[in-house]
Amino acid sequence: MTALLTGVVPVVPTIFHDDETVDLDGTARVVDYLIDGGVDGLCLLANYSEQFSLTDAERDAIARALLERVAGRLPVIVTTSHYGARAAAARSRAAQDMGAAMVMIMPPFFGATLTVPGPAVIEYFKRVAGAIDIPVMVQDAPLSPTPLPASLLIDLVHQVPQVQYAKIEVPQAADKLHALVSALGDRLPGPFDGEESVTLIPDLDAGAKGTMPSSMVPAELGQIVRGYLAGDRTGAVSAWEALLPLIHFENRQCGLRAQKILLAEGGIIASDRTRAPFGPVSARTRRGLIELAARTDPLIMRWAR
Repeated sequence: MTALLTGVVPVVPTIFHDDETVDLDGTARVVDYLIDGGVDGLCLLANYSEQFSLTDAERDAIARALLERVAGRLPVIVTTSHYGARAAAARSRAAQDMGAAMVMIMPPFFGATLTVPGPAVIEYFKRVAGAIDIPVMVQDAPLSPTPLPASLLIDLVHQVPQVQYAKIEVPQAADKLHALVSALGDRLPGPFDGEESVTLIPDLDAGAKGTMPSSMVPAELGQIVRGYLAGDRTGAVSAWEALLPLIHFENRQCGLRAQKILLAEGGIIASDRTRAPFGPVSARTRRGLIELAARTDPLIMRWAR
């Protein structure tokens, strides 16, 4: 990938049948909906893809099928996180060989207490980057207990030049993004925000070049980000504020299940099933989400109609 990736790069959910087997056709339909929505790229096998519930064989099948579906029309990021540097490097090499434009990796951790000190984090990323030729995005997510202070991220970018992108989705993301952009400048051409874009405008103000939300309202978020980057901050703020109740409901009430509920409600997929032990939301929460979405009328509710 030579061109800088900016804009909106949603996480593609893994769609399951009611019996919890992978629905590759349904997942591919989500990709079609996202491309029609004008997204700037796609991210596969991330946490909002329920990557933690997939076997290695399922991961490979999903990545291969979706990269073939995209066929180079958009850059595709494949998440290759693993505690082991050897495994993460092998996953990253496989993703590159399948056609991924970039890999996204969390710092190594296992469970709530097995964390890694800063120098070992840098060595881990060096080993992964040494196995591939494509850019690396570091994912700074609350799921990982391995700390990534701004000072460590700055050292990481200096020591591992392939780390050209960062997805910041932790509390006080705007301050961290501002620190990274101020210290690194062009060395970090791709600072992105996450957390479903719930802090999008402050993060763009801090220097983010894009956002990596769920697949719930990426078409609408893409228009906001592109408008902001083109200089229309006032319009971007107004449009984001109109979406914010729905995004906040997703972020605080449903998590990754929101996108699946609306994908099914809109007729894009047949089942909104998640894999056990990750269960469904309550009927009350589901009704509240659908009611909010109906008022907002996003593409996800209209695309398949």
